[in-house]
Amino acid sequence: MSKFYVVATPIGNMGDITLRAIETLKEVDVILCEDTRDTKKILQKYNINTPTMSYHSQSKLNKVDKIFELLKEGKNLALVSDAGTPTISDPGAMLISKIKEKFNTSTNSAIAENVDVRVQVIPIPGASAVITALSASGLPTHEFTFLGFLPHKKGRETLFKEIAESKRTMVFYESPHRILKTLESLQKFCPNKKVCIARELTKIYEEFKTGLPAELLEYLKEDPIKQKGEFTVLVS
Repeated sequence: MSKFYVVATPIGNMGDITLRAIETLKEVDVILCEDTRDTKKILQKYNINTPTMSYHSQSKLNKVDKIFELLKEGKNLALVSDAGTPTISDPGAMLISKIKEKFNTSTNSAIAENVDVRVQVIPIPGASAVITALSASGLPTHEFTFLGFLPHKKGRETLFKEIAESKRTMVFYESPHRILKTLESLQKFCPNKKVCIARELTKIYEEFKTGLPAELLEYLKEDPIKQKGEFTVLVS
């Protein structure tokens, strides 16, 4: 039986990796990376010499076929993203679905092809930006909804209306190029809701700032430096 590991890596601070993750990355035959250049940095830090292969949202079907072939050969693979837990707002989710469909169901094509193969998908837990942000936000965490990255156009207004009407904490990721526009939308649809913006999590300039949308908008506009970095936005 081949093993396919879903391995969480740090979201910023290189020290936020588990011993189990390091051991797994050293022992597998191939590491699938969203960007091999980013992954090389952490592999070099922990003296991991395992071969890498790219897999990302633009990967073509022949790349998936290559992964299938490696699994059929009995190879053990690991999947990592650029940062955090793979498959969470990440193209790896589709790959896991395809692997389970082909190798792990009673009617899969592997059986139809008389290929005696089973693949065990094993999570190696670790850092995740959404959980990291929630843990230190000070907002209610007993119930929350994660929205991933908001759409740029179609459906965006509908989501802000949903956020405004929600009775639970809503969490989503936002880029530095769109954070001001997002806060303007929150100001429009839910001006009285408490919002926390978590910026550059686990990095040198990590920052949590909580307030009403208008207050946060003014805070970021006053200092353009504060608009840089990756954001996790939480709405109470």
